[in-house]
Amino acid sequence: MRIVVKVGSAVLTQNGAIALERMQALVDFLADLKKENDVILVSSGAVSAGYTLLNLDRSVLQNKQALASLGQPVLMSKYTHKFSKYNILCSQVLVTAANLNKSDDTARIKNTIDTLLVNGVVPIVNENDATSTEELEVGDNDQLSAFVTQQTDSDLLIILSDIDAYYDHDPRTNESAKALKIVNKISDEELSKDATPNDVFATGGIVTKLKAANYLLAHDKQMFLASGFDLGDVRSFALNATHNGGTLFTKA
Repeated sequence: MRIVVKVGSAVLTQNGAIALERMQALVDFLADLKKENDVILVSSGAVSAGYTLLNLDRSVLQNKQALASLGQPVLMSKYTHKFSKYNILCSQVLVTAANLNKSDDTARIKNTIDTLLVNGVVPIVNENDATSTEELEVGDNDQLSAFVTQQTDSDLLIILSDIDAYYDHDPRTNESAKALKIVNKISDEELSKDATPNDVFATGGIVTKLKAANYLLAHDKQMFLASGFDLGDVRSFALNATHNGGTLFTKA
């Protein structure tokens, strides 16, 4: 299989710094997943990594771009070091919404990723925040990862987040909320709700994840949502074909 794994800023950062233990746990999982699959990583965290070096107001577009420029090499150096434990090379693939809206660009992106995968490299994809504009932003890496899954002919998107599953009610306000293990369809009402990210560096929340899942369902592809803090559920699902926790979005 070809699998895209997306990890969010809330997972990769803690107390204003990169969460190195969680990053190592992620890389350990990806190395295991790579033994039997092609693996593409969509990683947030560039802006928050830049913020650890320079304290700028992230609500200002120019500051966000500057922080991304600072943080991207920091993030990649951490990934490179941690993947080296397994003698795995990783690479950086920066894209913009403009790229994803042009068939020639998407073909070139796919060709680059195909070449990297054939040679055993883990491509690490992120939106090019340093040069994107408000008009051209993909908007968040949940939807970016869905586009990447579709454009690279991948079979499955795994989103690792501070949200461990999709619930029938908001678990933050309803103690009786139950996690849904399998979802075949997402209502328009759920898709139209406002995004409510839990982390200051995040841009989405559950709504952007539902939009990503809905996009993939429309293209007959699957998405699995699970915790990025405790990788037990995703390891069981992806490595052992055992669905203990997390939510699988699938038509079948």
